[in-house]
Amino acid sequence: MHIQANETMHFRNLNECIRTCGDKEIRIDNCIGQRYIGAGSSGKIIRIQGTPGNALGAYLDGTEIYLDGNAQDAIGDTMNAGAIIVNGNAGDAAGYAMRGGKIFIRGDVGYRCGIHMKAYKEFKPVIVIGGRAGSFLGEYQAGGLIVVLGLHSDGKPAVGNFCGTGMHGGEMYIRGELPAGLPAQVKAEKTEGISDGWVRGVLREYAARFGLNAEELLNDIYYRLTPDSDNPYRQMYTDN
Repeated sequence: MHIQANETMHFRNLNECIRTCGDKEIRIDNCIGQRYIGAGSSGKIIRIQGTPGNALGAYLDGTEIYLDGNAQDAIGDTMNAGAIIVNGNAGDAAGYAMRGGKIFIRGDVGYRCGIHMKAYKEFKPVIVIGGRAGSFLGEYQAGGLIVVLGLHSDGKPAVGNFCGTGMHGGEMYIRGELPAGLPAQVKAEKTEGISDGWVRGVLREYAARFGLNAEELLNDIYYRLTPDSDNPYRQMYTDN
């Protein structure tokens, strides 16, 4: 199915077309601000050209979304499974409370990316950011993986202020420079290259998506951030 969206197409009408379409693959051109695209969907492939509105892929349950353009706020809000691949930048609160699946962003993200991410058993959400991340990255993170590559950062820090505030599960890999002002409950381990096999696989997939050199990324210097094992908040979660 091919949908020509424009500024006059209401987001409800667009999403109704997606819900009722029997085709597995849907292409949306000239997207301009329509919200909730693909929300709660499973089993589809959605390709978007343009700039969708907030909450792209909210509650996603297995659908794959490919965006050629920039995303606004709250992409992948509380998503369970599937993938959101953004060939551009994303706004604030990307991956809010996501519980599974993956978000790959070629460029930068705004504030509070990965806030309240969580993992359970085999469900382990992933966010990889090719550029820079704003302040409060991984705020209250309870599980999952966040990677910030800091590509094309023009000498600016890859991560903003207050990284890992309230973090009590999961892990982050920050390429290059240690974020300033980490809270006391976050441990930072410098690594020369990525040794974890699963994380290596994630970065190989990311590099393949965007035509990057995987070996250069895998063999660079990172800081692995994890919560202090003595942090009392960990006992509130069944799986970290």
